[in-house]
Amino acid sequence: MRHLLTGEQMKQVDRYTIENVGIPSLVLMERAAMAVAREAQALLGKGDHVWALCGTGNNGADGVAAARMLALKGYSVTVIVAGDPQRGTKEFHVQMEIARKLDMTVVEWKDFLPGHCDLLIDGMFGVGLTREIEGEYFQILKALKEIGPRVVVAVDMPSGIHSNTGQVMGIALEADVTVTFGYEKLGSALFPGREYCKRVVVEDIGFPQVSLSKARPFAYTYGREDLERMPKRAAYANKGSFGKVLLIAGCIGMSGAAYLAGLGAYRTGAGLVKCLTVEENREILQQLLPEAIVSCYRPKELFSHCRADRFGELQGDEREDGEFDVSEREEAGNTDCCCPSWEARIERECAWADVIVLGPGLGQEPYVRLLVQSVLTSAYVPIVLDADGLNAVAAWPRLEQYYTENIVITPHLGEMARLTGKSVDQIKGAVVDTAVEYSNAHGIVCVLKDAATAVANREGQCYVNTSGNSAMAKAGAGDVLAGTVAGLLAQGMEPFDGAAMGVYIHGLAGDRYKARYGENGMLARELADEIGRIVMDAENWARE
Repeated sequence: MRHLLTGEQMKQVDRYTIENVGIPSLVLMERAAMAVAREAQALLGKGDHVWALCGTGNNGADGVAAARMLALKGYSVTVIVAGDPQRGTKEFHVQMEIARKLDMTVVEWKDFLPGHCDLLIDGMFGVGLTREIEGEYFQILKALKEIGPRVVVAVDMPSGIHSNTGQVMGIALEADVTVTFGYEKLGSALFPGREYCKRVVVEDIGFPQVSLSKARPFAYTYGREDLERMPKRAAYANKGSFGKVLLIAGCIGMSGAAYLAGLGAYRTGAGLVKCLTVEENREILQQLLPEAIVSCYRPKELFSHCRADRFGELQGDEREDGEFDVSEREEAGNTDCCCPSWEARIERECAWADVIVLGPGLGQEPYVRLLVQSVLTSAYVPIVLDADGLNAVAAWPRLEQYYTENIVITPHLGEMARLTGKSVDQIKGAVVDTAVEYSNAHGIVCVLKDAATAVANREGQCYVNTSGNSAMAKAGAGDVLAGTVAGLLAQGMEPFDGAAMGVYIHGLAGDRYKARYGENGMLARELADEIGRIVMDAENWARE
């Protein structure tokens, strides 16, 4: 597990280490500069020219120190100062004085005449950037992007990338290597920041554990070593030992959603899967996934007390607030619009399950809302609420009152926009904050799916996924994820832990597939099969 710190949290770590522990700032700075110089030197050839773009804060001081170390090794180095040197920090002035005493080439940007640059050390902003770049700083970055150094090594964060959100603050330099200190930054795990950081090198410069605890970081990510967290499979067991997953999924023409979710659950290790779906899906599911129990219903069972001639028009009886018209239901002789035998059946199905997946491919017919409500009010086990289950909640917000701490929702950006009323662009710029806010507001686990998926719980913990790739942007991949999470919950993982691990191995499977076959041809069922291979050999993978 690797911590992901915001810029503010990293400043807390730095401050506590210097002021309370007593490690001098310049000691930390020299260690940081040595790491930058080492990475830069590995990319340099004999006779290469180096520019060090340095702001007047401590990030710039790191850049000056790294430039000095390269100059002492014989490289041609020019330090370019961005901003007013008179307003520099104490550490910046110390490093600049050393550079002058060594007769290094130091020039302010306004006096700089650009030429050829083989390697640029980007030390202008680091984690301190909090607002849009404009004015002289914008022009500096624009000019450097046009010059196009062969290689860019960023100090802590590429200039122009927000260390909390990964967003481009007007303009940003794209690094080839980002050398960050102590801990990874949240913005380097989120897009587009992850693309701008490229290869991230985390350098231990001496921050003690006590300093990290004072910052109380809440975000983290997984690596292969965390596969050891996967549920262990007992030797003396039967199918019931590994959990029963109930899939309530698939409308007419959408049997694939139920199949892929079921396959994901089985590949992750669930002992038994039952698909509760429309009658039309029975035959195809029995062929695609014969290992599963298939239990079917006809949608009109939900409205057996309604006048038959009104069933097809029921959607027109909705009011603007999303509820069904009470007078129509009373006229039908049933205020619930749902027959007692159906309610009893839902209760029996929910009682059978250890975990429920509710929503993949259910469609958006009016009965789906009643189905979702029936399950949310009948189930006492974890529920993975996905796809059309979430669309039902978005269309009928009163369903949120049935949320419990056992619920894991898995929206993509569009579904989250419908749930929250925010735009997709707003959510995309604040994926972690949006997931945390919704989770806190409703006391549930929120898996907000994006290129860097965020998983949040009501305690404020947040997992940010760093596995996966664009090959996974295929129909059905979300259904596989819902089943994967359910398979882990069925084996006893807690909702937040199971959701985070499910997201990680789902992405890892995509990475494995891409490494072997490329990123264009993957099918969702192949993703599920790859998950099965990872789960089967998790302990060996963790040691790689």
